[in-house]
Amino acid sequence: MKRQLILEDGTIFVGDGFGSTKELSGEVVFNTGMTGYQEILSDPSYCAQIITMTYPLIGNYGINRDDFESITPSINGLIVKEYEPEPSHFREEEPLHTLLEAKDIPGLSGIDTRKLTRLIREHGTLRGRICSIDVNVDEIISELKNSEQPHDQVARVSTRDPYHAPGRGNRVVLVDFGMKHGILQELISRQCDVVVVPYNTTAEEILRLGADGIMLSNGPGNPVDVPESIEMIQNLLGKVPIFGICLGHQLLALAGGATTSKLRFGHRGSNHPVRDLETGKIAITAQNHGYTVDAESLEGTRLALTHVAINDGTVEGIKHLDVPAFSVQYHPEASPGPHDANDLFDAFMKMMEEAKKVTVQA
Repeated sequence: MKRQLILEDGTIFVGDGFGSTKELSGEVVFNTGMTGYQEILSDPSYCAQIITMTYPLIGNYGINRDDFESITPSINGLIVKEYEPEPSHFREEEPLHTLLEAKDIPGLSGIDTRKLTRLIREHGTLRGRICSIDVNVDEIISELKNSEQPHDQVARVSTRDPYHAPGRGNRVVLVDFGMKHGILQELISRQCDVVVVPYNTTAEEILRLGADGIMLSNGPGNPVDVPESIEMIQNLLGKVPIFGICLGHQLLALAGGATTSKLRFGHRGSNHPVRDLETGKIAITAQNHGYTVDAESLEGTRLALTHVAINDGTVEGIKHLDVPAFSVQYHPEASPGPHDANDLFDAFMKMMEEAKKVTVQA
């Protein structure tokens, strides 16, 4: 079944449809990971986006029950060069096609994904629509040009109600802005007693839970679209240790007085090198973000730069100089990707233990 991708600049890619026949629009982005398509398409940070996989063969190991980063994928489409309809892997339970069909997500294969990726790198992310061949192209292009980016992605993917993942260790309140399950798994593996709360939970409600630490999760969209979360973080700084990842990193920066801006085409993949400025160590990291903390905006704040991206010099980590709080732009839990930075979770554990000692001494 022939289908097409129409971009707002008038570019059209015709290919073969798989998954759902639904017609959906979204910001078209690309991911450079060679594996991990199941984790990628179920990452809530991709909410309302259409993902292009730069690795050419997708679907060859199918879908299994264990590698989801959320129960319900929130992407608006998946674009690949070559789709494998008959996967072969010992953990495979269904082909990629049937998952996309069940979740009503359109897929498109057989197009020149290298050309599409070069186009995005040159012009920046573009809005597009996966649709049938017989649509009015001019009308679609006009709609795409005049449409606004959504501002409610975090509200769409955050949990509606708090829930508890019991443990016997530190109590961590995990603020869900679009949390990947990998973050929760890392905390559980360290015996943490985790309470997951919605993005709009107040500081007072979080403190009432008796938190030893606060984890600010990843999530989709522009960080300035959740001002209530920025206020919440400001009211928690200095009261409980804080660790932020991805969107949580950007929100911590905004709460500390820095600013953020949109990248031309973002960082999305499993091979992004990051330098730790304190140790000089370079980690290969998994990333998925379209916004960045402005390095110059850290001047005059009590936030210090701790990590930078090797490829473009953008901010990859910060820490607060006065209170126990730090964050990174990349994903130390990976899922998918390398686990070079996994020890950041251990640093968070140590930070909570040290904060409790200070409280006892006081």
